[in-house]
Amino acid sequence: MRCRIAVVQMISCMDVEANLVAVSRLAVKAAGNNIQAIFLPENFAALANTNPRLIGIGEETSSGPVRNCLSELARETGCWIFAGTMPVSVRPDGSPVSAPRVRAASLVYDDEGCEVGRYDKMHMFDVDVADSHRHYLESDGFEAGTDILCIDSVIGKIGLSVCYDIRFPELYRKLSSLGARSFAIPSAFTEVTGRAHFEVLMRSRAIENFCFTIAACQGGEHDSGRKTFGHSMVVGPWGEILARATTGEDILIAELDFDRQNEIRRNMLVHLQRKLPV
Repeated sequence: MRCRIAVVQMISCMDVEANLVAVSRLAVKAAGNNIQAIFLPENFAALANTNPRLIGIGEETSSGPVRNCLSELARETGCWIFAGTMPVSVRPDGSPVSAPRVRAASLVYDDEGCEVGRYDKMHMFDVDVADSHRHYLESDGFEAGTDILCIDSVIGKIGLSVCYDIRFPELYRKLSSLGARSFAIPSAFTEVTGRAHFEVLMRSRAIENFCFTIAACQGGEHDSGRKTFGHSMVVGPWGEILARATTGEDILIAELDFDRQNEIRRNMLVHLQRKLPV
């Protein structure tokens, strides 16, 4: 089985409406490439917005402006949409997130526009980086998610994750044990950390699990002054780079060959040779 996907790289700003215009334009353009799924980056709807809580309150239900836009785009393009992340002020069970925080929710829409999955980013980017921003404390504004998610999709079983999650291989091992054939890793790596580690992490998570890794990224200088690394990427289960962007707005088209993945897994039975429990 082979599937074609599109990976959208953006330079999202702080303004939601402007980002939704860009998302709509890029998704429609991507859909013209005979694809089955579209992947959006982390913070596609607003990057470094000063009040994610306000955005999140408006997205508590499927009728929120961002969620409604994604649903309509999925129907219009006839593609599944793996929608990066966006602020949502309620948890998946409907309980409220205590102010001023929100959840960084990664939503999935099928080709009929139905919301079929939600993963909330588990690992918060609380680090010091040698760039102009210096100190990142994501947990100030975002509550960490608690549940992992591996869902059936048009491109087979796919495990959901977000950006900083990629540094925690145990998450991907668990997703693999649940049957994941691919991992979605929408990202907004800083220029410094991305240059040092992004490619090797993408290839490592692919090789360790013989899975495809799919990362739609933010890539450029944003109106907030932040700089993101870009280099959106699709990696095959043998660790080979199937498609890669540089910086700036871009659309990658990649083909996922699951028959070859099956052959790799048959030839090297790593999943049957593990000595430690998952």
